[in-house]
Amino acid sequence: MDIAHELPQLITSHQLRSRVHQMPQLSPQQLRGRQELHLAHLVLSFITMGYVWQEGEEGTVQVLPRNLAVPFWEVSQALGLPPILSHADFVLANWRRKDPNGPLEMENLDTIITLPGGESLRGFILVTLLVEKAAVPGIKAIPQALGATLQGDEESLHRALEELAGAIEAMREALRRMHDYVDPEVFYSVIRIFLSGWKDNPAMAQGLVYEGVSAEALAFSGGSAAQSTVLHAFDELLGICHRQDCAAFLLRMREYMPPAHRAFVEQIRGALSPRHLVLSSGNTRLRNAFNRCVSALAELRSYHITIVTKYIAVAASKARARRAELNGAGPAVGKAPSALEDKGTGGSHIFSFLKSIRDTTREGMIRA
Repeated sequence: MDIAHELPQLITSHQLRSRVHQMPQLSPQQLRGRQELHLAHLVLSFITMGYVWQEGEEGTVQVLPRNLAVPFWEVSQALGLPPILSHADFVLANWRRKDPNGPLEMENLDTIITLPGGESLRGFILVTLLVEKAAVPGIKAIPQALGATLQGDEESLHRALEELAGAIEAMREALRRMHDYVDPEVFYSVIRIFLSGWKDNPAMAQGLVYEGVSAEALAFSGGSAAQSTVLHAFDELLGICHRQDCAAFLLRMREYMPPAHRAFVEQIRGALSPRHLVLSSGNTRLRNAFNRCVSALAELRSYHITIVTKYIAVAASKARARRAELNGAGPAVGKAPSALEDKGTGGSHIFSFLKSIRDTTREGMIRA
């Protein structure tokens, strides 16, 4: 854990790669239980991202050394996760309470492992966690909604849909806090590259060889909000159908979820959507509750576009201007990446993707 806790300093001083080369061969056999496996995956994923991107997008590596690649692969196989930093590591597994008995609120939260980016990185991780927390009542409402649909219980379905709509609206409010805690320039120029993967990324078009695992280079997408189980679950429950290219990308992102999360989403997908009961009932109050959910989801996606515009599009424009002034000079860490200016860290063409899924969400409204 020493290397993990020193990651920001090791990366900015360009020492991480040499420290990794000195690491002993680690064995996951010493780990006890899933909690230790998840912690190991968290640590190894952060070290891997630091190792790959230490020198920026112009100084990437083609090979992840055996003493890091093999244990990372073995832990990933045991958990059913890919050997790269995913949303499940970056956000869901990467927090702790300062006061163990205190509330799950920003003032009482901290990250476990970090990378360059200081308070902005901490804010980005923890605000995203609070968005996930806001979704919890909505996730709990899903089994209630599915059960009510099967039983034809309109009153219970109405209550579940109202709970879901309130949760989605709370997620949007939580996302607003990004402006308070994350500096756009730091996010774009320092943080974002460490979330980037080696699939659909021009900076690592050949992928990455995991030494001792595969002689062929492997390609994995970077961490992305599209890997969060929450919106996949809500889409399936509400019967939202995205366009083919976007749906294919979202389906691929499910491979980056923990297996139990993936199974949960698939179970919802296979169930009868509440949409059917809403349509067959002719109940105006039920239709309004359903449409409130769809509208809230579309508004959340619209607000996400606003955030991405500020933290990627506008920040990228400013970074291009700075690059022109410096004429390419400057340190690798803190030098804004250019390979993913129009793409998300998961590899999607970010604005066309986000606008498409927002628009198809709106199309899920049930007309009178």
